[in-house]
Amino acid sequence: MPPATVDSAFQKVTEGVQVKTNPYGPNPHDFMSNVSRFKLIESTLREGEQFANAFFDTAKKIEIAKALDDFGVDYIELTSPAASEQSRLDCEAICKLGLKAKILTHIRCHMDDARIAVATGVDGVDVVIGTSQFLREYSHGKDMNYIAKSAIEVIEFVKSHGIEIRFSSEDSFRSDLVDLLNIYRTVDKIGVNRVGIADTVGCANPRQVYDLVRTLKSIVTCEIECHFHNDTGCAIANAYTALEAGATFIDVSVLGIGERNGITSLGGLMARMIAADRDYVLSKYKLHKLRDLENLVAESVQINIPFNNPITGFCAFTHKAGIHAKAILANPSTYEILDPADFGLTRYIHFANRLTGWNAIKSRVDQLNLSLTDAQCKEVTAKIKALGDIRPLNIDDVDSIIREYHADQNNDIAEAIQA
Repeated sequence: MPPATVDSAFQKVTEGVQVKTNPYGPNPHDFMSNVSRFKLIESTLREGEQFANAFFDTAKKIEIAKALDDFGVDYIELTSPAASEQSRLDCEAICKLGLKAKILTHIRCHMDDARIAVATGVDGVDVVIGTSQFLREYSHGKDMNYIAKSAIEVIEFVKSHGIEIRFSSEDSFRSDLVDLLNIYRTVDKIGVNRVGIADTVGCANPRQVYDLVRTLKSIVTCEIECHFHNDTGCAIANAYTALEAGATFIDVSVLGIGERNGITSLGGLMARMIAADRDYVLSKYKLHKLRDLENLVAESVQINIPFNNPITGFCAFTHKAGIHAKAILANPSTYEILDPADFGLTRYIHFANRLTGWNAIKSRVDQLNLSLTDAQCKEVTAKIKALGDIRPLNIDDVDSIIREYHADQNNDIAEAIQA
């Protein structure tokens, strides 16, 4: 049984019957929770294009779209075809690929944009307009009556072409709640597939997210999509909380790239969700493809994958301290909530340092096909730690110390025999 499964299941007794529950999964009191029914709207080719370093030519967009589809995302969202002529042509080209994922494009709440979008052959249109006082005054300059009228016109036009339609407010968490609920109720009545909440400036915290999604859930019949920016570091937590409250769709991008410091990262959300419902995640998404997908995008936008990136950061499954290494060697679940094998990865015991313990060194001795007793492993560990106090170590340093110690022990044995 994989260690994550062992660790994430515990036994409780309910009316004399043993029931397996997951302490890291959905709260049983969240009856509207969609933690085990969520869907991904992957926005690397829309939000990700707004990342400072991003420039995707047509070939690269197609390569990324195919990789996302192979990974298993539910939707792929593209830059508005009204943004530029090449954006329109790229949108048409991706629509013709015949991918399993549905293709969406993201447009302003404007009929000109809607006409261009529908003509590209997309499966759905994501409409957005700013509803906060900041954006109404300093961005588009329209009042809520104008927004409602425009939304109705665009939504009815898109619906008439038989494709999906989502209406989202922009800067939702700095918008007046009454204004928000009124516009959502209006668009829900005319039949949108989804309404969207957008934390455009990344100001929301999980409690605010839960409250807004639960409130919205009580007044609309359609599904709810959420888009979280990461300015204050809450994007993944907010996304998970939104699902707990009843949202179904989460916008993500590879490595979280997007405007400013981006949105909920695909890999980060996968880490959170597999801890919550491993079977559901593994049934939908090819997690072993994640590292290649992230490398593809990282290379395309000329960045390195962060050392502490969930799952694929170079030290994500590295264990260094002696007490950690000992426990991990005995049972990986002691210090791993995620199983690296689920992602096609392996753990690494970092033994070339002064914090190492003799259990880690014993494991290395075995890997080198050498034979030392526990007492001897403790002695050689002391030598390694002593050198590690003087300077940084590498694997060759440790292996040399181990081999030299092993050779000395063999020579001592040979001399004793000869004597």
